[in-house]
Amino acid sequence: MKPASFLFAGAAWLLPAAAFAHPHIFAEARLEVVAGDDGTIAELRNVWRFDEMFSSSVVLEFDKNSNLKLDVDELAEVGQTVLESLEEFSYYTSITEDGRTIKVTKPDAINVDFQDGQLLMFFKLSPGEALALKGKLTFGVYDPTMYAAMDFATDGDLVVVGEKFAACKHKVVRPDPDEVLAQNQGTLTADFWNDPAGTDMTKLFATRLEVTC
Repeated sequence: MKPASFLFAGAAWLLPAAAFAHPHIFAEARLEVVAGDDGTIAELRNVWRFDEMFSSSVVLEFDKNSNLKLDVDELAEVGQTVLESLEEFSYYTSITEDGRTIKVTKPDAINVDFQDGQLLMFFKLSPGEALALKGKLTFGVYDPTMYAAMDFATDGDLVVVGEKFAACKHKVVRPDPDEVLAQNQGTLTADFWNDPAGTDMTKLFATRLEVTC
């Protein structure tokens, strides 16, 4: 499997469990949550910029004509690979409504560019159901396999867009690892870590945007 595919497909079943003790791929993320005029969430805009080492490995694997760069058709192939492979993982995009997980739609396309030695991806998706601005909503980006670290460098990289958000309060939450472990020590048992269905530990530590309306 191509190095890029370890990210795009998750590939948890290809790697030993120990490999997921820490991330192997790093990306800076930006997420814009857009409200429509009807008072529902219209779309989520994702932008991901990957580390130079991983970006270089993608060039090596997808550079079909060996000109040491990704041409338009090669960038499109990377995007198509991501589009198909990350569907199972909801494109690393997390939405909840009062604690209930909301599925996301498949993007029309994953757009890919290569700038300053780094792979750049940007795409839009929407909630899989009508999601009104009410109650407590959360939005975030994380890799449940823990293979990729999706980082929001500043709180300004998690934003709301749209006049309808004026009636809501919103904040960026960056969980403290020690507090997360203390609050969940009752559930983080051997059975949790050895669950054959897998665990979603990353969600507990993931930076998120909380919106209360």
